[in-house]
Amino acid sequence: MSESIPQRPRLTVLGTGYLGATHAVSMAELGYEVLGIDVDESKITKLADGQVPFHEPGLDEMLRRNLATGRLRFTTSYAEAADFGDVHFVCVGTPQKAGSLAADMRYVESAVVSLAPHLTRKALIVGKSTVPVGTAEWVEELVAQHAPAGIGVEVAWNPEFLREGFAVEDTLRPDRLVFGVKSDWAREMLENTYKGVYELGVAEDREVPTVVTDFPTAELVKVAANSYLATKISFINAMAEVSEVAGADVTQLARAIGYDVRIGNKFLRAGVGFGGGCLPKDIRAFQARAEELGVGHALRFLSEVDQINTRRREKAVELTAELVGELAGARIGVLGATFKPNSDDVRDSPAVAVTKLLAEAGAQVTVYDPQGIDNARRALPTVAYATSSVDAIRDADAVVVLTEWEEFRHADPVALGKVVTHRRVVDGRNCLDPAEWRAAGWEYRGMGRA
Repeated sequence: MSESIPQRPRLTVLGTGYLGATHAVSMAELGYEVLGIDVDESKITKLADGQVPFHEPGLDEMLRRNLATGRLRFTTSYAEAADFGDVHFVCVGTPQKAGSLAADMRYVESAVVSLAPHLTRKALIVGKSTVPVGTAEWVEELVAQHAPAGIGVEVAWNPEFLREGFAVEDTLRPDRLVFGVKSDWAREMLENTYKGVYELGVAEDREVPTVVTDFPTAELVKVAANSYLATKISFINAMAEVSEVAGADVTQLARAIGYDVRIGNKFLRAGVGFGGGCLPKDIRAFQARAEELGVGHALRFLSEVDQINTRRREKAVELTAELVGELAGARIGVLGATFKPNSDDVRDSPAVAVTKLLAEAGAQVTVYDPQGIDNARRALPTVAYATSSVDAIRDADAVVVLTEWEEFRHADPVALGKVVTHRRVVDGRNCLDPAEWRAAGWEYRGMGRA
């Protein structure tokens, strides 16, 4: 069997958004021949010219390097992809469906149906997109309907675990690999596909744990992990709600319970909550799929997780109103627009949501973010934007910190105090030193801090 499996399979990546572009570039970096495919011609043109259409540290240089070697190319042709690839990664988006909690699977269907008719030999179609459990079986049915009969195309599921801002590292040095397969051939193909990852691990004297499992388990891994992380974040934000009325400090509470090895201190920072293109839509899609499977009761807690997360955005607005007295007409400088630092992603960003609420309450809002201004302006065109922290807060009645960029964490409160009208700050991420800011004459409000 192994004779029919190439030692270094040629890879295609269907979809060149955040996941797909990162995967394509990183696999080329590991020495594979990679072809990226997308129906968006402008995106393909940019990538082929060495321009990453989003911000991810280190990816631009890596893209240009691998284009120069010839290992990495991009196209809009599914026929070319079918002829080129031994392994075809499905990396398209699965956004929340309009008017529903469920995932919109049209892009997965389109990618598979566009590729399958052009296949002429046995190949492996590998899903990486985050999907509802049961999708791999459905993809198998699509392949059976649209691929030429008898060529033996197989399907596998290999979920991604990328953290925005660390996606290159997470691809080259993953903390685990998960293979959902039905045959030894598919498993061996994936092992050879990730041989570069294993070799890098050996070179650096570290293990790359691999879980070989069935389709449903592989599909559940990502949504289960994201649901747990979302629950942990919302748990500490629920404790922030209690701390606010009890006179406690949630940052000290988190520190104390984080020493318990059964709990740990990661994801225990209270603030305005989680956002981005994964956690919010994934926990909603998970609930929707559980309802379809008749076990919706098992995930009803995720509805409260979602609600806690939303309430913290409203709390940031309340704290700002407490400081300025009346939001209508108040000048508010907002620091941060992306859902997390080291990214330009504003999808479901708490920072954008809070900014919108402030503007709707009548505040005159000016926003600065080191990477996300262009995307924020498209998402929220009704507020003003600045090109620096100082310009964003100049003459402000209050400053609201909504993304924990290093630039904001280490800002000089004395210097910033010279350009505002009133020294008032809402620390929406609990990322500032309250004592330092108060010593500089600022009225400080944090999330879950008396």
